Amino acid sequence: MLFAMSIYLHLPFMLLIISLVYSATRHEQWDEILIEAFRWGIRMFGFMVIVGIVLYGVSFLIDSLK
Repeated sequence: MLFAMSIYLHLPFMLLIISLVYSATRHEQWDEILIEAFRWGIRMFGFMVIVGIVLYGVSFLIDSLK
């Protein structure tokens, strides 16, 4: 599998595109779109980090019970 890529490499691009599209549906000016996209992207990234930490903790807990 020479060209195999991890799906996690797509996360930053998807986060960027989703935040831009979401912000563009709420605002009309480019400066407002970019500012809101940055804010929304930071919130979504923080949410994904928290979910990752929780999932890591749950997997660690399950492994320690075996």
